[in-house]
Amino acid sequence: MANLRAGLLGVGMMGRHHARVLREVEGIDLVAIADPGGDPHGVAGNLEVLPDIDALINAGIDIAVVAVPTRFHEDAALKLAAAGVHTLVEKPIADTLDAGQRMVDAFAAAGLVGAVGHIERFNPALQEMRRRIEAGEVGAVYQVATRRQGPFPARIADVGVAKDLASHDVDLTAWVVQSDYDTVFAQTAFKSGREYEDMITITGRTKSGVIVNNIVNWLSPMKERLTVVTGEKGAFVADTSTGDLTFYANGTIPLEWESVSSFRGVSEGDVTRYAFAKREPLRVEHEAFRDAVLGHHTDLVTMEQGLRTLAVVEAALDSARTSTAVVC
Repeated sequence: MANLRAGLLGVGMMGRHHARVLREVEGIDLVAIADPGGDPHGVAGNLEVLPDIDALINAGIDIAVVAVPTRFHEDAALKLAAAGVHTLVEKPIADTLDAGQRMVDAFAAAGLVGAVGHIERFNPALQEMRRRIEAGEVGAVYQVATRRQGPFPARIADVGVAKDLASHDVDLTAWVVQSDYDTVFAQTAFKSGREYEDMITITGRTKSGVIVNNIVNWLSPMKERLTVVTGEKGAFVADTSTGDLTFYANGTIPLEWESVSSFRGVSEGDVTRYAFAKREPLRVEHEAFRDAVLGHHTDLVTMEQGLRTLAVVEAALDSARTSTAVVC
């Protein structure tokens, strides 16, 4: 079977990584690159840097990756759908729910694979965590808490931290516990003089009853990417920046220290840091995209799921504006 002919729109900070991985994945040939801003990172190699999405489509591609600013996602995706090209769009799916819905409808009508690059689903620590949760190792899940904070990225100018970063946590939380958000209450802050928020906290509950808490900002000098899942048998801690997963088990040894044993909660048990294969998330995501195009079932984030994540983020922003809890 011939390799899939891939086109890449956008070779900026994220697009340069897509270019590298697309060249590495078996079954895919990167045949065309387009970016109206040229090739700032020198990743085109022997490929001509085309000026726009129309030129990319005219190169005769089977699949495309869209890695341009969010406000341009809809235009590119609709043109790709009309041309019969399976497409992976970087997250978030779009800058508005209406735009995202038009994208979902276009790919569904064309019978094409439309996906969104919520790459954290492919982080080895989260994939291992979800596998162990499904195996019952933590028992019933009570709470998911995430922390995603670090310095402001100058490359992001068209959306705030909620759509750019919190969308990661909303998607991974719902995926890990296999339940959508039901209600959210959020607060935002605007500290960097920009139009958009640079800090958000989201508190809520999933439809299955799991309590969720997402802390996200662009105001911290300390980069942190943590997901903590607490359940009846202990807690998983995933560090997605390193791909590490640790399990803190509830204690099983009776406590003899009176002032501690009077507390009627759990006690500390064994701590296990797991060893497992750690493959690059972006490569695993591209392999899932390839396999989905070939008709196989994968954990690729569909455009419908990407739209749902955007709806939750919009609900959180509405909550912050109105200081009320919002049903998602």
